[in-house]
Amino acid sequence: MAWEAVIGLEIHVELETRSKMFCGCPNTYGEEPNTMVCPVCLGHPGTLPVPNREAVRAALKLGAALGSTVHTTSVFYRKNYFYPDLPKGYQITQYTASLLTGGHLQGVGIERVNLEEETAKSYHAEDGTVLLDFNRAGIPLLEIVTLPDIRSPRQARKFLEDLRLVILYLGISGCDMEKGQLRVDANISVRPEGSTAYGTKVEVKNMNSFKAVEDALSFEFRRQVSLLERGENVIQETRLWDEHRKETRPMRSKEEAHDYRYFPEPDLPPLVLDPAWVEEVRQNLPELPEARRTRYLSWGLSEKVVEALLWDPALGDYFEAVAEGLSRKDLAGNWVATQVLRVLNERGLAPEAFPLSPDALRELLLLIEDGILHHSSAQQVFEEMLTTGKPARQIVREKNLEVVRDTDLLARVVTEVLEEHAEIVEKYRSGKKGVLGVLIGAVMRKTGGKADPRAVREMLLSRLES
Repeated sequence: MAWEAVIGLEIHVELETRSKMFCGCPNTYGEEPNTMVCPVCLGHPGTLPVPNREAVRAALKLGAALGSTVHTTSVFYRKNYFYPDLPKGYQITQYTASLLTGGHLQGVGIERVNLEEETAKSYHAEDGTVLLDFNRAGIPLLEIVTLPDIRSPRQARKFLEDLRLVILYLGISGCDMEKGQLRVDANISVRPEGSTAYGTKVEVKNMNSFKAVEDALSFEFRRQVSLLERGENVIQETRLWDEHRKETRPMRSKEEAHDYRYFPEPDLPPLVLDPAWVEEVRQNLPELPEARRTRYLSWGLSEKVVEALLWDPALGDYFEAVAEGLSRKDLAGNWVATQVLRVLNERGLAPEAFPLSPDALRELLLLIEDGILHHSSAQQVFEEMLTTGKPARQIVREKNLEVVRDTDLLARVVTEVLEEHAEIVEKYRSGKKGVLGVLIGAVMRKTGGKADPRAVREMLLSRLES
């Protein structure tokens, strides 16, 4: 029997606001533990929460990007559970009256998007001690719940990658999974292919990368299929992904909504938004990934290069600054997606910290575009620019790397090469055309790599075919 997966995702995204969701504490990461706290986010008696306007704006931007319905009146609830990472003993979230409902991305429907607050960060020591950093408690959080529209682990990963791009381009979160800025839980069940019924779903947690999401869901799909084919039942439960063993393992029985005893937050009135403000946010969205993708493809960039440039908005911005003034934008795209990205990865840098300015790299590429420098020499100049900080033209002048334009000199070198490699010439003329590369290489060596390979090829072919 053929089986298919039915997958829904619950994604939590930490928002990059200046302060926390319901108090004025700074929303910062990596500060000294338990220093960015106040009576409000610690839940002291008598304190009152106040919603963060910028967090609401961030949610509205995402809603506009996803095509969601904005509810100008929504309600905050208390979600009660007594984990040690919640200082109040409850979390302020949204439940039946969400800020956003509906919308879609890449064919996957969005059920709802809620605004809520983050929990504290737990640190598990080797001796079993659990330490808590309440700096994270109260950070604004978006809870994005999809419909069960995903049919494979690979589709789940692609959806998350696309969602990450949208959020990055909106500028509302860094989406760094290593820092916990984006976290994913998945509900997965299996059913016979073609069936419309739903099987028993299992929630999978503890997936800290897009690859881990795909791997965990692939394992869980195989596990559930194996159970059903043996005539056993799938148990509704929460399971953890074990990255080392590459398997899921039971965590706890699945909670239901009644386990959390939701009720409207008594300290917060309904959140009522001005429709004019909602429309203003929608009208002022930045360019989104799909629009940028279309634009880059229209410039003649390959799909592979476009995907590399889109992955980080700042890298795309750098590319566009380099490409300005070049007639060949594909040349800039290829260099940024290969050489610039290579250096960033080797040095662990963000695009904003790349040592060459867009103007400096453009100067190098203009030398290529104008035929003054060919690609192999340009690579040498690029490395020298990174090391010394000198401009491209100065390096070309100092190292005498300009393309040989003297046709008489080039003709003499070609004659020498043909005379020195008479056996190669004979092979070519007997039909072994592939040996042309040997002759081109010999000319390039004699000119110190400064000849234009295209001119060399044309001159050699003219002499060999005459």
